[in-house]
Amino acid sequence: MAYHEPELTGKVRLCTEKGTLNPEAVGWSRQPLHSCNLRGRFPRKKRWNYWCITTEEFLFSVTLSDIDYMGLAFVYFLDFKTGYFHEMTVPRLLARGCKLPDTVDGNMEFQDSKLNLSFIHTPTGVTIRVSSPNFDGRILNAELDVCHPQGHETLNVVIPWSQRQFQFTSKQNTLPTTGSITMGDKVYNAQGGFACLDLGRGIWPYSSFWNWAGASGISNGHTIGLNFGAGWTDGTGMNENGICIDGRLTKISEDVQFIYDSSDFMQPWTLKTESSLANVIFVPFFHRTAKTDAKVLRSEVHQMIGRFSGTVTDADQQKYTFKDIIGWAEEHFARW
Repeated sequence: MAYHEPELTGKVRLCTEKGTLNPEAVGWSRQPLHSCNLRGRFPRKKRWNYWCITTEEFLFSVTLSDIDYMGLAFVYFLDFKTGYFHEMTVPRLLARGCKLPDTVDGNMEFQDSKLNLSFIHTPTGVTIRVSSPNFDGRILNAELDVCHPQGHETLNVVIPWSQRQFQFTSKQNTLPTTGSITMGDKVYNAQGGFACLDLGRGIWPYSSFWNWAGASGISNGHTIGLNFGAGWTDGTGMNENGICIDGRLTKISEDVQFIYDSSDFMQPWTLKTESSLANVIFVPFFHRTAKTDAKVLRSEVHQMIGRFSGTVTDADQQKYTFKDIIGWAEEHFARW
């Protein structure tokens, strides 16, 4: 199904003075334009900054989130060659110490005896720092510089479930990354890798379901970024589908079908549009499962790490073929 999605070009507030959705905020943009002035509505406000860095050797992810009644800082790491994986989560009741800004370019820090992290904006991008004295028995130190090239376009969308329930998301991929991650005596170099940001600010319903797929890589001389979603945007007239080719965004204003076997997530997935703007096969090589059952908060995520191959078509009807780009696809049920 294709949608008419308005493109925004000027700065706008997400909410009205009453805390409801500002109708002028609904649409998408190539750069972050929204100020996410959420207010009231406890405990339905949800804020997060999720960073994921991929190279040909590893995946490293760090997140700070505030879901009103709880804050979560978490980090995980996967070594593709050895299969080593470890994940650490630090919760904070009522999200104490988990302050996230209203705009994409704001700074944030989280400090705890188990885990420290910061996302600090610089003139050229963002510096990510993460440290832990005991990450699976080893000292973890990461310092990563994410570059935002001049003119690089990103996918920024407001999803309007209703006047009282809505979400702003900024999906930024193919961001060149340098720096390193040290775990004990092992050093992983991020040179040549890419970062992806998933930033969310919104008022959510209690029960939610979504699929999400993201990837960044170089194939056939082009830098290819994919962002596809399904489920959570159904029926809103907006979606979060787009491709970024050599820094230029093409918004895909139709649904992407996620075809996969939920009884065996390791089987190949197909992601495609009816019009063939996207026709992609995803082959997983690692299955990350994260489950939470804390009475009011229940979540189950199946995040598959793997490689994407296929074709996408940009706004100029130029078709791009790519092979084995690193990324992830997931299924997520939440009651939060």
